[in-house]
Amino acid sequence: MESLPVESTQRKMLSSYRDMSPIIVVLSLLAVTDSQGAKWTYTGPDGEQHWPKHFPFCGGVFQSPIDLQTHLFRYDPTLAPIQVWNYNLSFQEQLTLGNNGHSVQLSLPPSMHFSGGLPHRYSAAQLHLHWGSPSMPGGSEHTVNGRQFAAEMHVVHFNSDKYPNISIAADKSDGLAVLGVLIEVGKFNAGFDQFLKYLNNIKYKDQKLKVPAFNIRDLLPARLDEFYRYDGSLTTPPCYPSVLWTVFRTPVSLSQAQFQALASALYSSGEQDTALVAMSRNYRKPQQADDRIVLVSFQDGRGSHRPVTVTSPLLRQRVLQQLLAGDLADLADEGLHWLLPNLGHGDSQSPAPRGPQLSLAHAAEELWRGAVWQGAGLGAGSMLWKNRHTPGMAQDGLCYVALEQKLARQLHSSHTGTRLVAALRDTLFPDLNLRSYLACRSDLALPTIRQILRARPSDEANELHQSLARAVHGPRRGHPRKHRGRAPPPAPPAAHSQNHIQARWHHGPLQGEWED
Repeated sequence: MESLPVESTQRKMLSSYRDMSPIIVVLSLLAVTDSQGAKWTYTGPDGEQHWPKHFPFCGGVFQSPIDLQTHLFRYDPTLAPIQVWNYNLSFQEQLTLGNNGHSVQLSLPPSMHFSGGLPHRYSAAQLHLHWGSPSMPGGSEHTVNGRQFAAEMHVVHFNSDKYPNISIAADKSDGLAVLGVLIEVGKFNAGFDQFLKYLNNIKYKDQKLKVPAFNIRDLLPARLDEFYRYDGSLTTPPCYPSVLWTVFRTPVSLSQAQFQALASALYSSGEQDTALVAMSRNYRKPQQADDRIVLVSFQDGRGSHRPVTVTSPLLRQRVLQQLLAGDLADLADEGLHWLLPNLGHGDSQSPAPRGPQLSLAHAAEELWRGAVWQGAGLGAGSMLWKNRHTPGMAQDGLCYVALEQKLARQLHSSHTGTRLVAALRDTLFPDLNLRSYLACRSDLALPTIRQILRARPSDEANELHQSLARAVHGPRRGHPRKHRGRAPPPAPPAAHSQNHIQARWHHGPLQGEWED
């Protein structure tokens, strides 16, 4: 799409980050280099493994795409079928079909929008595709239990209730919603032919063409009631984690000839360039799940699985309120498997562990250390911990440009700019995890629990520690409440998160391109 405009430097910084950790707060502010003209590709020296050098969020949390694996699924009976509005465009209307050097993109009018149990109206902006190559058709970004499809279409929408256009919405935590359509090679698709037949007119980067509008609904699967939903990011730089993803379960098809035309017609280079670069394999590899779960709207056992039902929002709010102000020992006794679902025992339907497997005793120790240690690390000073009367319902939405600017300036001033990616991960993860947890799209992760418990007295945190240990080792002599006031053994300082990416930082999205 068109390059994003420069965000105003006068925009109010997020109040959530005023209480950054001491090592951050004491750093003076210096100017940062922006990312105007920053180049990115899918392979080579500017390929996706190097994106975080110029676009730190690409190395951050809640990134997309992901592998939609069965153990991540939670059935949510409240998910309403997707309904699309004003998708049947008039043939008299003109749409812009373009080659932006990364994909083929079709502009869409904001009168198009969709609904499906979302709190805001999301209006359409554009659609584009990702694909493989003529010889290797696998090119979808999302995969399902490791299966990669031939291609994938993204219909990008923005939150038009809160933001005037997609450029403003792109870096807000509730800014974007994307409909993902998986594509396989099979029957001829008359809907896709409405714009694929014009590809030879936009062979080179930056070429554009006006084409007659058509019924965009014809590009979607017949069934809109079966889908996967999760919190994620743009799949292209600057990779802001601002996307609510809805990926339809049933793929659509293109004929072999249609796929070959898509995979071989376009170039990523300009017409005047001496070396022409074919546009192929323009997809990002799957990213880490980061304690996210995937809500599914179906529970019919197809694919030999029956997703467990998602935990109710009411129970999640109760767990959070208990962490913020309740009796921590009672929480551990009554709701341990809700608090730490990945660390519980005895639930055959629990998701498979991700990363190193932690025992409950280790988890208890980690929780206790995080609760009582008040060191000067790069942990989050999150806005959500301030809004304890209405957890997760903060008034100010996260603005990633403002956060990126502030962290980059502070880190740069102490010559620690190479730690920006790590700082962004550590700062942002608890906020995103808590928001997503309350929306039933994530498990509650240990770093988030640690951050919550930092506001609690150490004796209460120690009580939770003992209760968790008791859950593993059995009851100890005496009740843990008898130990109130006893000083716990000293905990060693936590190590700062390190991420030595040797590159300067460029501020996004100033004049940066992105598709999703």
